[in-house]
Amino acid sequence: MAEEKGKMTVAEAGKKGGTTTSKKYGPEFYSEIGHKGGQKVKRLIEEGKKSTKM
Repeated sequence: MAEEKGKMTVAEAGKKGGTTTSKKYGPEFYSEIGHKGGQKVKRLIEEGKKSTKM
């Protein structure tokens, strides 16, 4: 069975979306969201440590 024209894999769609986002926002965008994610993880770890000390 032949593939339908216009279909793409999930990997291809992800790569296309990532490339578009990178062109639109630039490397600063990734740096900022990475920092925000790291801060969230840090906060969650600290909260977890506090709850286990009780």
